[in-house]
Amino acid sequence: MKPEAPTILILGTRGIPAAHGGFETFAEKLALFLVGRGWKVGVYCQEEVDRVDQRVRVDIWKGIELIHVQVASKGPRATLEFDWQCVLDAARRPGVCLVLGYNGAVFLTWLRLMRRRIITNMDGIEWRRPKWGVAARTWFWLNEWIGAWASHRLVADHPVIADHLATRRPRNAIATITYGADPVTSAPEAPVRALGLEPGKYLISIARIEPDNNILPIVEAFCSQKRDMKLVVLGTLSPEIPYHVAVRNAANASVVLAGAIYDQAAVKALRFHARAYLHGHTVGGTNPSLVEALAAGNMVIAHDNPYNRWTAGAAAIYFTDARNCAERMQQALEDDTLVKTCGEAARARANEVFRWDDVLLAYETEAYRLLGVGAAGPVPVDRPSPGAV
Repeated sequence: MKPEAPTILILGTRGIPAAHGGFETFAEKLALFLVGRGWKVGVYCQEEVDRVDQRVRVDIWKGIELIHVQVASKGPRATLEFDWQCVLDAARRPGVCLVLGYNGAVFLTWLRLMRRRIITNMDGIEWRRPKWGVAARTWFWLNEWIGAWASHRLVADHPVIADHLATRRPRNAIATITYGADPVTSAPEAPVRALGLEPGKYLISIARIEPDNNILPIVEAFCSQKRDMKLVVLGTLSPEIPYHVAVRNAANASVVLAGAIYDQAAVKALRFHARAYLHGHTVGGTNPSLVEALAAGNMVIAHDNPYNRWTAGAAAIYFTDARNCAERMQQALEDDTLVKTCGEAARARANEVFRWDDVLLAYETEAYRLLGVGAAGPVPVDRPSPGAV
């Protein structure tokens, strides 16, 4: 008799196929990986509707159960409604629950009452972000504590996050598993030229346009001097958000405000052909965009903080403020040897620490652990030997 396949449910993202952010990309990668290794995988997908007529429906995509949950709310309320409905449904299904993020962790108490096994990726320290008011920060702070104690296992994607979580739970409840990235060794030039750019003749920033990502100082630094290059800023800009208006007002004719681009092939091409990648993030762990820049062989100009220092290492040069950032940009524009050296260090760092196979296998090991299966459970990933074609 064939043994029953192990089951995992993935909660906390808007769903797959990925079209939004890092967690969605990760969920898609992990789901496909586990299905290929004999798991039964369900991924919850948010479906916003005017009126709920079928709260939950399931279809199959590439062997994965896509569990569509309808919500009739908008904005943050829709997210909370979605999280609650996902928890109610998951409590009725077998398997390990992998929760990505803790913003709705209060609902995980129901999963614990229903005796479900829970792994939570605790993401960044959301309550420290300056964009949130007191009420939102309090909500995130409380949910961080609830998520830490409602979950059987916590995943930190960065050693600094693991240190922070160790103030909430004992170290033996925490696994440090980074984000991953696929190496990018070539890319078409068409997406670059479609924006009026020349390969190798621009710097790029790929991030949410928020104060803690330092987008405004980056734009101001670039525009503080006349430069024979362009700056490309990817990210949604809304005329209703004062910070976005400030970014737009600070930009000159050499700044390309490209908006949000969800075509991943186009984003990879824009990153690959950039002279350098700018990373202003100050709060969080192992940021997916930074890891993807390393895997593309980008020289990185990063804000100087422990998160970025550990992630990028010798692949980056670091800045602390707009003036300092302008100096680092000038270095990147003038020093071909530095750009080449940092690019080589970037690829080496990505290959050393941020391989998808290693990341996904680590999550599988954690899931087996909660199923009560020891080290004999996971099967090693087949990899070509060095020098193999």
